[in-house]
Amino acid sequence: MHALSPSALRSSFVNVSLRERSSIVIPADLDATTWDRLDYFGWRDAKTPLLGFVVAEIDGSPVGLQLRQTEQPTRTRPQCSWCSDVTLPNDVVFFSARRAGKAGRAGNTVGTLVCARFECSRNARRLDPPAYLGHDAAAARDRRVEALRTHVDTFFRDIRDGA
Repeated sequence: MHALSPSALRSSFVNVSLRERSSIVIPADLDATTWDRLDYFGWRDAKTPLLGFVVAEIDGSPVGLQLRQTEQPTRTRPQCSWCSDVTLPNDVVFFSARRAGKAGRAGNTVGTLVCARFECSRNARRLDPPAYLGHDAAAARDRRVEALRTHVDTFFRDIRDGA
């Protein structure tokens, strides 16, 4: 992912109103972000703990989505739909996202299970121990990163372009 300025992050959101967009709190530590190790950029605002914000590059341009975490806890420990991590270093929660445009204004949403702190890029890049003799751990990691990118791309396109 390419480095983004606070104004580029804020203007990338497609499923919020102008008032909601202007109230998004951008993280203060953007300079410390290792953008080249991210498949998407996500954060939570402590003042609005049920909201999550994610930005990914879709067709070469940043697209941002506001997600809302459900208040109802899950009964089991689910698996992240984006990174498919099975070691679950952090909680996975259910988020819903309002669709962009007219469909979103009509209340149309899409839900997904995602790592609560948006750690998918780190999870996918972890080099696991060999599963068996001759196992190519680096190739397995590369497949996980590609799968993460595909899952994120599909979700973002569904929100942005879906009806």
